[in-house]
Amino acid sequence: MKTMARPDDKAEIIRRLRMARPDCTRRWGRMSAHQMVCHLSDSFRLVTHQKEASRASGLLQTTLIKWIALYVPVRWPPGVTTRPEMDQEIGGTKPGDFAADLAELEALLEIVTTPARDYAWPTHPIFGKMSEAAWMRWAYLHMDHHLRQFGL
Repeated sequence: MKTMARPDDKAEIIRRLRMARPDCTRRWGRMSAHQMVCHLSDSFRLVTHQKEASRASGLLQTTLIKWIALYVPVRWPPGVTTRPEMDQEIGGTKPGDFAADLAELEALLEIVTTPARDYAWPTHPIFGKMSEAAWMRWAYLHMDHHLRQFGL
């Protein structure tokens, strides 16, 4: 299973991320490529406690749905809505300069995936408490999902 804890998997994601352009055409959803970059940054801001998101979970989401999403070898489906705080059209970070936003995402990715951390793992708004291994798996899957959304 791919995970951001594995250097080759992280390098693959970074390579794909660096191919992102503001004019990339989405295959599904409503966000632009630039909004996607800001959405991914916001998700890592959640991990590092720089941003909060409202909870949307219950026992089913924190057990079965989390296990399926993280460990069943199927791609995440399009159309799953995000929390309002992570939605660039509601409460998420608004796109600015594409190159700067892309560089910030890569810097946040580095902070989250570097073993020396000065923060504790937060509670995921949908999946609840997660281990470091689960967060690294989620980070890979979340980025993969949105990069595939733009054919990257």
